[in-house]
Amino acid sequence: MNTKLKLYDLMPLLVVLAVCLIALSLISFPLWVNLTIAGLSVGIMIFLMASGLTLIFGMMDVLNFAHAALITLAGYITASVYFYLPGWVTSDSLALNILVIAMAALASIIVTGILGFLTERIIIRPVYGSHLKQVLVTTGVLIIIQQLAIAIWGADLVYVPQPGELKKVITFGQIFIENYRLLICLTGLVLFAGMVWLLERTRIGLLVRAAVEDREAVESLGYEAKYLFVGVFAVGSALAGLGGTFWSIYQEVVFPDAGLQIMIMVFSVIIIGGLGSVTGCFVASILLGLLMNYVGFLVPGAVVACGLILLLAVLIWRPHGFYPVVVRR
Repeated sequence: MNTKLKLYDLMPLLVVLAVCLIALSLISFPLWVNLTIAGLSVGIMIFLMASGLTLIFGMMDVLNFAHAALITLAGYITASVYFYLPGWVTSDSLALNILVIAMAALASIIVTGILGFLTERIIIRPVYGSHLKQVLVTTGVLIIIQQLAIAIWGADLVYVPQPGELKKVITFGQIFIENYRLLICLTGLVLFAGMVWLLERTRIGLLVRAAVEDREAVESLGYEAKYLFVGVFAVGSALAGLGGTFWSIYQEVVFPDAGLQIMIMVFSVIIIGGLGSVTGCFVASILLGLLMNYVGFLVPGAVVACGLILLLAVLIWRPHGFYPVVVRR
């Protein structure tokens, strides 16, 4: 039994390794390293944006289409922080560059977290259990936030440049590593470790997971499940803000439909990883990021299709995803 369980857990990781080795056999080693590092950073960035929706969609069974608008809103908030602190953005000090991103991320987290709290209390709570109504009301929230963003920042492109020192590259022979990609990877790894610890090692995580399984049992112990759910929704929305900050800086631009354009990737990694599984979402994000970079170099025209092909292949192989929380429990 334990051997089967370990093999079950290892298979997705072996798929990631296989993709890397196949790519290595097709391209030179230095180029492979560069593409792999770039793919890891893109994958972790996808995880930053998808991690919040993993909690909301996977653990609360809520289809939150407003998640895309929160990602976009975070980009605009980041641009506003840049506007008031231009010297920090262009500074030659790495510390100031990182600090301005941290301030933008904090502002985005606070705003999107509050919006998530209000959305759950006012909009989502009356429609629990009805996916159709959830799609309709969260789409309405998406449109409202999008139109407010246009009213405040306009419909044109708003530039969000990478801070000066973070644009620089660390060179090892023919291998090039951008400072900003390193920051993305570090942030994503810390977030992943923190989420796993919170959900698996703390009482709050235990209560949230128990409430998903049996709400009445948790309430019989004296805990209010509705407070747990609003907390999960607020945290999930705040994580959309964090991901939106890093994504907008990576793209160096934000526009009204920015969040919508990446939601296919976000939903794909949530489904591939298994609903409610933070680990599955992380592994799926890494796999998609690597695959997109390798395919983008080898067959540029197939980048868009590779994500959908990956989703289809995984659903045929494992209909519930890599680490389906509900099935395994």
